[in-house]
Amino acid sequence: MVRVRGSLDIARPVEEVFDFVADQRNEVRYNPAMTDSVKITDGPIGMGTRFHATILRRGKPLAVIVEYTGFDRPHLLASRSVMTGAVVTGQMRCEPTAGGTRFRWEWEITVPGLARLAGPVLGLIGRRQERAIWTGLEHVLEAGNDPP
Repeated sequence: MVRVRGSLDIARPVEEVFDFVADQRNEVRYNPAMTDSVKITDGPIGMGTRFHATILRRGKPLAVIVEYTGFDRPHLLASRSVMTGAVVTGQMRCEPTAGGTRFRWEWEITVPGLARLAGPVLGLIGRRQERAIWTGLEHVLEAGNDPP
């Protein structure tokens, strides 16, 4: 198991950051590896909501099923993402700051078999990728590019 965590400050209100992130369909706007995300459950976004996303891994599409396992608007969003070769569980937290929101993420990545031996490398790559993804979120929200 590999742990990936980090945080950054976003100059937008907590509710705006949370709502934008909670709608997984928005991730295609700030994650260059994600090409599609579709909500596959009915009703409002909350505990149990599921999405079918597609990311590019080494240039090839990879299906990911994301399910929300914890939901406390506007502070906590926990999820489980299942894809070929990995299961990612964890949470994102939004905390108010004087300048907007402190956004924190923490993931546990579980890979099967011998791939577990690559844990330190996966951790390094995962930390770099997550930092890039959430910095993309920061740029989209702070630029005011039509958030929710």
